[in-house]
Amino acid sequence: MSVKNEIMLITYADSMGKNLKDLSNVLKKYFKDAIGGVHILPFFPSSADRGFAPITYKEVDEKFGTWEDIEALSKEFYLMYDFMVNHISRQSNFYKDFQKNKDNSPYSNFFIRYKDFWENGEPTEEEVDLIYKRKPRAPYIDVNFSDGTTEKIWCTFAEEQVDLNMESEVTRKFIKDSLVYLAEHGASIIRLDAFAYAVKRAGTNCFFIEPDIWELLDEAKAILKPYNVDILPEIHEHYSIQLKIANQDHWVYDFSLPMLLLHSLYSGSTKRLTAWLKKCPSKQFTTLDTHDGIGVVDVKDLLSDEEIEMTREQLYSRGSNVKKVYSSAAYDNLDVYQINCTYYSALGNNDDAYLLARAIQFFAPGIPQVYYVGLLAGENDIELLEKTKVGRNINRHYYTKEEIDKEVEKPVVQKLIKLMEFRNSYPAFDGDYTIHDTSSEKLLEISWQNGEYEARLIANLKSYEYTIEYRDLETGEYRAL
Repeated sequence: MSVKNEIMLITYADSMGKNLKDLSNVLKKYFKDAIGGVHILPFFPSSADRGFAPITYKEVDEKFGTWEDIEALSKEFYLMYDFMVNHISRQSNFYKDFQKNKDNSPYSNFFIRYKDFWENGEPTEEEVDLIYKRKPRAPYIDVNFSDGTTEKIWCTFAEEQVDLNMESEVTRKFIKDSLVYLAEHGASIIRLDAFAYAVKRAGTNCFFIEPDIWELLDEAKAILKPYNVDILPEIHEHYSIQLKIANQDHWVYDFSLPMLLLHSLYSGSTKRLTAWLKKCPSKQFTTLDTHDGIGVVDVKDLLSDEEIEMTREQLYSRGSNVKKVYSSAAYDNLDVYQINCTYYSALGNNDDAYLLARAIQFFAPGIPQVYYVGLLAGENDIELLEKTKVGRNINRHYYTKEEIDKEVEKPVVQKLIKLMEFRNSYPAFDGDYTIHDTSSEKLLEISWQNGEYEARLIANLKSYEYTIEYRDLETGEYRAL
């Protein structure tokens, strides 16, 4: 099934019920017309990071179900899968064979060996300082080989997530084989997770290295083209990189929208938001919430440093049960990178503010994605956060089917579903949009037109009041949603 201009749900396989069958039943029961696609976060056997340390792409974790369950979903919804192009698990057969057989392994150059990468086998202090890294030291782990020797290999993220060597033919074959397998098993679009880290060059920051990164993206796109499957590069960084990727006709994320929208709703001013909506790409997926936190780096220069700080402080003061410590090292997170909070709680569990935020997202350019917690207007899960001491878990509640039966009855969720069904079914959203100039900074007006179909959102960011009008072709009249 091809990508459709319909709202995509983001969920883990075990977050709306216990497994893929439960997920399918819940979606069919409550959200069949509200959701057109599903991004199923990594459902492969994995050794860490809730799926993002895949052991193989050719199996579904038995806790979640089978490929038959995935393919059944693909008949109802267009699906997005993750491919961690930068790394693979230390528990994979590739790593185990390398550890056992070292230079005699067919995967001896599957990973980035320090002795081969750096001129003297080790980076200088200056080279380490250059690297765009997630750890306060050179990114590596030690491999303890079966012959008793030890060697350093590149590791950007957690110790279970070992980086792949893009210079190796065996790695490129693995990438091709994996992408083709996923394409043949129901994917409509494949997200390239952490792709900007994948290409490394000594003496650089080893992040989004040009022109090599374009060659990698083009190669992935070419592999998937015969299967009519798209790619979505995932990157949290300065918005200019998203624009650059979009200019190469790739799908991108609008990770700037969440913070920009919070700033507008906190300040009552649409100035920064409107400026972004007028220049953002149209071939994009929009987000307010994801399995990660609310991105901060993505709005650099779209908001001033003072405005970013104000938004951050307002989030902590207005947000429900969110504290700075939850985005700190104590909870395995860095505040400079993201803030951990559900979007509903970031708006103080205010139904009016939350529905307005979703209405703006649904009228913004691109295909909207709604995270499963946001779908149910979920509040911060402090119990899970404190139990695990992982900051991101504040926004990763496990819903039972019985909980969902209750949550969907909430008025805010019923209104959200109605908004989503309108966004999916009304033909104007397949046309052209206009971001209108308004008489006041507190007002936002967006319209979509496709032939005789027209839909218009008029919103007051100060009072959280909004109206949606659309043209009813049967009567020729404009109706309020």
